[in-house]
Amino acid sequence: MKIGFPKNDKDYVSTANPCKVCRPLGACLAYRGVEGAIPYLHGSQGCATYIRRYLIGHFREPVDIACSSLGENEAVYGGESSLVKGLHNAASKYDAKVIGLATTCLAEVQGEDLRPGILKYGKQEGAVPVVRASTPSFAGTHIDGFQDAVNALVDQLATDATPHPGFNLLPGMVSPADLRHLRHICELFGAPFTMLPDYSETMDGPVQDDPEAIPEGGTPLSDIRRMAGARATLEIGRTLPEKETAGQNLSDRSGVRLWRTGLPVGLRETDAFLARLETITGHETSAELSLDRGRLVDSLIDAHKVVKGRRVVVQGDEDLVVGMVSFLSEMGADVVLAVSGGTSGKLEAEVKRVCASVRETVPKVIQGGDFRDLEEAVDALREAGQAPELVVGTSKAYRLCRKWGIPLIRAGFPVHDRFGSQRILHVGYEGALRILDQVANCLIEARQDDNPVGYGYW
Repeated sequence: MKIGFPKNDKDYVSTANPCKVCRPLGACLAYRGVEGAIPYLHGSQGCATYIRRYLIGHFREPVDIACSSLGENEAVYGGESSLVKGLHNAASKYDAKVIGLATTCLAEVQGEDLRPGILKYGKQEGAVPVVRASTPSFAGTHIDGFQDAVNALVDQLATDATPHPGFNLLPGMVSPADLRHLRHICELFGAPFTMLPDYSETMDGPVQDDPEAIPEGGTPLSDIRRMAGARATLEIGRTLPEKETAGQNLSDRSGVRLWRTGLPVGLRETDAFLARLETITGHETSAELSLDRGRLVDSLIDAHKVVKGRRVVVQGDEDLVVGMVSFLSEMGADVVLAVSGGTSGKLEAEVKRVCASVRETVPKVIQGGDFRDLEEAVDALREAGQAPELVVGTSKAYRLCRKWGIPLIRAGFPVHDRFGSQRILHVGYEGALRILDQVANCLIEARQDDNPVGYGYW
């Protein structure tokens, strides 16, 4: 039966509850993954408060973000004096090693040139390096801002092109648990590497009797400087732009060979990630990872009868959506809809690619969508007698799941209505096992709850 999905060309121009967060937020998170760095927003105090609220709600960790606190006068006459004063205060108050500067809508609309202010600050006693990224909220998403900041860090700090045997890992915006697991996987290959950014400790650290203004952890500045001399860069993300990424920057400036893989969610995407690591390091995949793979394959066989043919919707950031669609299809689920607020233009093609070898049909894909698009598409499925049975997505999908009476498995960013979001493991065979168990058990529970018998021994 042909389903009359709503057209992508909307008959309205507003965005209703977007499937994305603002661009400077992603930049602030990336800067938190650098040792001794303090994120700094050139904009109004409200922007910093909003971003702090979102990050604290997801990671359950204190987050400081310095700000120029631009007001009416600065909006009209320029905020250079506030920028110079703010950078000085941020460096001295936090004893920062580097300041990660991101712009907001106000500064971008005003068109202010930040270079004179940064140069004035740099002449002051005790000035520290300032890394700047242009991140207007009215263009792109939090993922774009994250990539902007990583590119800026590499562009402005990776200055030592002396060759060395290490490689660079650019993991993208994932959870602290994902970062720890990716680091463990790379360590098993026995070659030195630099992972940028690394907020696995700064955004998920232990309790401290006397907390530091800037928490310990993050990629050391000395390692970032040496990224230009690495043997290769492995950049994770199939929906990244062809240019203006940190990996492409290192390739263009210093000749560092660039490899790209998808986010290693599920069996095939993790296989591809490990194969690339084998190529870069010259080492074979360890026995530990081979055992993990075997357990995953065994679990896929076990769960197939539970998951096969069950209709699922996936919502989230583009690369996570691609990975989840790939893995759910491997399970035998029928992914009927994939929605993201991302605007790379690559989502539909990548979803088709990961579905090609495991299923005959491709899910409906909505790129640059909001939750109204999601709601209308699912309502169309329900009217056609193909109601989804499960949603995998962020907390922002909860209201619609409650309306439809179907369960939500929370993944990605943001997750604000549950604890442990920073410890959700999405990547690798181990992450796939956890997702598989959650999907299968969620579907079993839904059937039990809807059945008058439920479950019992008789």
